[in-house]
Amino acid sequence: MTTTRELTVGAGAGAQQLGADMVLNIGPQHPSTHGVLRLRLVLDGERVISAEPIVGYMHRGAEKLFEVRDYRQILVLTNRHDWLSAFSNELGAAMAVERLMGIEVPERAVWLRTALAEINRMLNHLMFLGSYPLEIGAITPVFYAFRERETLQAVMEEISGGRMHYMFNQVGGVKAEAPAGWTSRARDALGLVEKRLPDLDRLIRKNDIFLARTVGVGVLTAAQAAAYGASGPVARASGLDFDLRRDEPYLAYGSLDVPVVTRTAGDCHARFEVLLDQVYVSLDLARQCLDRLDTIKGPVNVRLPKVVKAPEGHTYAWTENPLGINGYYLVSRGDKTPWRMKLRTASYSNVQCLSTLLPGCLVPDLIAILGSMFFVVGDIDK
Repeated sequence: MTTTRELTVGAGAGAQQLGADMVLNIGPQHPSTHGVLRLRLVLDGERVISAEPIVGYMHRGAEKLFEVRDYRQILVLTNRHDWLSAFSNELGAAMAVERLMGIEVPERAVWLRTALAEINRMLNHLMFLGSYPLEIGAITPVFYAFRERETLQAVMEEISGGRMHYMFNQVGGVKAEAPAGWTSRARDALGLVEKRLPDLDRLIRKNDIFLARTVGVGVLTAAQAAAYGASGPVARASGLDFDLRRDEPYLAYGSLDVPVVTRTAGDCHARFEVLLDQVYVSLDLARQCLDRLDTIKGPVNVRLPKVVKAPEGHTYAWTENPLGINGYYLVSRGDKTPWRMKLRTASYSNVQCLSTLLPGCLVPDLIAILGSMFFVVGDIDK
């Protein structure tokens, strides 16, 4: 008969008893830590027997707060649950309201939204492309990744005024016209990133140490990914060939040829490769949108009444966010505030896979697997 004893990392626990399973709590270290996820592990020596992700330490009740904000104000809240995908978050909420109100967004706004969504996708991916190697011991890649991020951040800051929480979408389009010459400067920034991105690629993709830590580690099969509702790069790395931009186009994606990056290995390295190759795809898509913008004239939003009220009814709008499928289920009773707004986030579904991925792995591989799931804790807890 085996016994079990429980301890928490950092709690000054004593030596492990021989022949006893250990219940180990990894996190939460402090309730104000940036991104708090708790893992409850049962270990046999250094091998994980079972894993339970425990979420909710950052819960802010966004879905209830939606119900007491009008349709302009809810964009401030949607902006923040995945702070690395702020523009894409705003976009999904605005699309849900527009769909319910029957608003047709001007063509120029559609293409502008598409270009900015792809730039936001690159910003998100570059953060993880720098931070993931850092988590398993490689410090140099983060400097290369942030060099490219800053180049693209300048483009987003110029047009929106923000660096993280852009607040550039609004119901009916975008907040303002792009500054004069912005498309040319954005195109130059994309060209610079495209020229320098191979530096990061060569540094890490085929690095022997990185390969040893990631290849064959944390394998998620296509069936498991589908069963957990995983999406985005995590699911595509396991062979699930699904991308809303191609399979159920929104914005201007129906007019673009969207290559979907997939792998079949389903391990940590495959997830990293999908993320890296997706940046190359987004560079090309964003450039096509900028070229199209130079040929389109007209308004970038529609005139709205002082008080925006959605008619009674319900709708669902989903988008291919950088980390996966993001959806808003909106229910209206004809008031200026939503009666109900349910949020479906990518990270919430993806992180559930940890209960399948972690059992059987060694503790040193735990961080490599955890980092390769590319989640934002605010996107889990909402």
